[in-house]
Amino acid sequence: MDLSERCVYVSDSETSEESLLKIFQETIYLPPALFKFVDFQRVGVADLTLHDGKAPSWLTRRMIRLGSSIVKLIVDNYGCQEFLRRLSNPIWFQALSCVLAYDWDSSGTTTVLCGVLKTILNRQDLGVKAVGGKGRLSKLSLNEIDELRRVYDFSEEESERFKYASRMTAKIDNVAVQAGYRLYHHMMFITEDGSWAVVQQGMNPNFKTARRFHWLSGSFKSFVVEPHSGIMGSMKHDSVLNTVARDSEDFRKLAVDLVKDGTEKLRRTLLSLRVEGQETLSKWISGTSETPIIKSYKVDPRAIDWNSLKKAYENAPNNYEELLAIRGVGPSTVRALALISELVYGVEPSWKDPIKYTFAFGGKDGIPFPVKRREYDEAIGFLEDAISKANIGDKDKIEALKRLKNYASKIQLV
Repeated sequence: MDLSERCVYVSDSETSEESLLKIFQETIYLPPALFKFVDFQRVGVADLTLHDGKAPSWLTRRMIRLGSSIVKLIVDNYGCQEFLRRLSNPIWFQALSCVLAYDWDSSGTTTVLCGVLKTILNRQDLGVKAVGGKGRLSKLSLNEIDELRRVYDFSEEESERFKYASRMTAKIDNVAVQAGYRLYHHMMFITEDGSWAVVQQGMNPNFKTARRFHWLSGSFKSFVVEPHSGIMGSMKHDSVLNTVARDSEDFRKLAVDLVKDGTEKLRRTLLSLRVEGQETLSKWISGTSETPIIKSYKVDPRAIDWNSLKKAYENAPNNYEELLAIRGVGPSTVRALALISELVYGVEPSWKDPIKYTFAFGGKDGIPFPVKRREYDEAIGFLEDAISKANIGDKDKIEALKRLKNYASKIQLV
């Protein structure tokens, strides 16, 4: 099996105080390029219990105190770059949450741990800060980047680069990859030397499940070609419009050409396409069958921001990334372009869910292949060493190591 088919999964869940954020589960996918020191990716399965409520204040205070020592030790001994790389590793991210007292089967991994890390980093001068958060805090990311410019003396050009990365990572996971998950949490970690990592999460209200997206600067060549360092989710869907898949290259090129043809031609073409369920002459021709229209292609022309497409036509984007970056180009616009691309021009985008295996399918009992344990062992060993060297009391060290050991032992591995 090719390394690109070797994935990592751990499931998780969270319940928040907000009405949108209820019960959901997560599993982990890691692409093969995540770690330079790892030769193989691994598959694991963990069944994490759903918990109601939110983290009590006494727990978050303890998480901050314990986490401060561990994070400082990691940054001091391994550097900010390594810290960002660890955050982009969903296994390590999960393990750190457990070490800080969110046990392996607890909910709240993403938002609680990110909130704790933001508090830790912004209280200390470690060369890395965090912006954004959950709900309304995610919308403050751009303002917080401006504030960070004064802290690290970033140039205006550097500040704009961070803002662009913040917007594009959110745009990709909301628009370019469509599996029904709308982002509600976005956090960006930025180092003094200009590197960054993003951890963001969205929820599918129909299935009450969530996905967590990990990004790491420098680990990808393009925002629109296989850019993630990790994607977590509890479900593998049959049809996911994935326009950043490597197999969608022809669609990305055609989408730009379609926009350059002008909005009126796009509108006429879209309205001329038959709607789902409409009969065609194929039904009455012997030996032929109906051409199915993918359900995900249901597009209401009224939902498309035609003004943004007009703006795109006037600006003449050079590539798909520039097209996506235009304000107003949203999910309906991309679906419309995909519909025209496939049904009119025969250029089909990828419909393969970026999550290759889920809790139901992955790794357990050697399916689809035996587990490679090196990655888990390395992540656990790294945290064990950090905890042992951290400037905390013996009791805290013992308890943290116990939680880490418990986390590792609960992963159902072959």
